[in-house]
Amino acid sequence: MSSMSILFITLAIINFMSIALAFDARPLQDFCVADLTKKAQIGGAAPCKDPERVTANDFILSGFHLPGNTSNSYGVSVTSASATTLPGLNTLGLSFLRVDLAPNGFFPPHYHPRATELVVVLKGALEIGFITSNPTYNYFTKVVRKGDVFVVPVGLVHTVRNHARRDTVAMVAFNSQNPGVTNLPNAILAAKPAVDSVYLSKAFRMDVDTVKHLQSIF
Repeated sequence: MSSMSILFITLAIINFMSIALAFDARPLQDFCVADLTKKAQIGGAAPCKDPERVTANDFILSGFHLPGNTSNSYGVSVTSASATTLPGLNTLGLSFLRVDLAPNGFFPPHYHPRATELVVVLKGALEIGFITSNPTYNYFTKVVRKGDVFVVPVGLVHTVRNHARRDTVAMVAFNSQNPGVTNLPNAILAAKPAVDSVYLSKAFRMDVDTVKHLQSIF
């Protein structure tokens, strides 16, 4: 076999592996409706319900037209369609959210370690931005209005806030059943046991008392 053929096959295998690893594993059957009476397995997938007990109701979730309660400190509400609320989604590599934001509502800087995020604004406007990784740390931000679609690449820190003077509503899709979420302020300042305040003061270039104050708030 020529060196060119070996190179071509190697590149093809690498490309295939990259595609395969970009999403949750493909299901091995038509469906695996979550049996919510049993504990979820590794990766957030639940054991399969006996197919003889599966009904059409396992594949439908109502209520996404209803506004959520945004009377919290962030001014946001999240309604989730996941394997725990829509059992038919189990093992299909997908989750879905309705997000309501009151005026001035926001999500803290956060990232999803296992999924790309696709946002569709239905009402109002969101300012969404994501930050690239080291060494550039470029901040790509846009005001996303009704009818616009914005994508946040997997694993990148991003910001979301209501840009309208009224309530904003968006639908959000993830290409993972268990995208995960890490809010950076909580992760850094509310960790248990607490991260050493002297270390954080050096990392953020601020005095120790300020760091201790922030940790006490969180």
